[in-house]
Amino acid sequence: MDYTPQELMVAAAAREIKDGEVVFVGMRLPLIAFALAKATHAPRAIGLFECGIIRDTPAPELLYTMGDPPNIAGALWCTAMADLMALLQRGEVQLGFIGGAEIDRFGNLNTSYIGDFRQPRTKLPGSGGGADIASLAGRLMVIMAHEKRRFVERVSYITSPGYGEGGDWRERVGLPRGGPAAVITTLGVLGFDPDTREALLRSYHPFSSVEEICANTGWDLKVSPDVAPTPPPTPEELALIRHYDPEGFWTR
Repeated sequence: MDYTPQELMVAAAAREIKDGEVVFVGMRLPLIAFALAKATHAPRAIGLFECGIIRDTPAPELLYTMGDPPNIAGALWCTAMADLMALLQRGEVQLGFIGGAEIDRFGNLNTSYIGDFRQPRTKLPGSGGGADIASLAGRLMVIMAHEKRRFVERVSYITSPGYGEGGDWRERVGLPRGGPAAVITTLGVLGFDPDTREALLRSYHPFSSVEEICANTGWDLKVSPDVAPTPPPTPEELALIRHYDPEGFWTR
């Protein structure tokens, strides 16, 4: 295998970005996925960064934080976080990337507490903008490590809502749009059943398997009848990823 798991995840994430979309870009791998999508199939995509930056071109250098000077230079707009959240509220953001410490079968994410929130075993950083993005973006992409302790039957605390209890839960609680479209992990890619809204395995990475993914999931994971290996990065995609992250800071 001439690519790393992280490079495969970047390529899979970039393919989820459509041309012309407004994308709430998260930290780490989504930074590179946005740059890759812009350089290939989505040249008209617009990137929003939670610190208040809007760009129609990727930063010319690798970003370590959203507020790095290369992300500010050449930006379309450097504004307040509240202005970006207003775009979310108005329904003008088609796609958002976030991560989580825990995720459950209906795509609910936890970045707040492990265990009972009144006396948690572990206190996590909290929402940041995750709850806003999960609630208001047109669709949600989750990127995280695939471990049984993270993929749990029910999250300890819902920081960022997925499909709640499944079915029409989002509509019933006043979230008429959005919800997770995919979960891109270190082992595969999960989608969601359009009726039940339960996660199902869409693809497994070439170095993994259906059996390994199910063994590392804390519930009886459903498998799509069309499950297949995740397409690896093309030579062009790999060259672009390595051009943007030449030392492999995020991807090695």
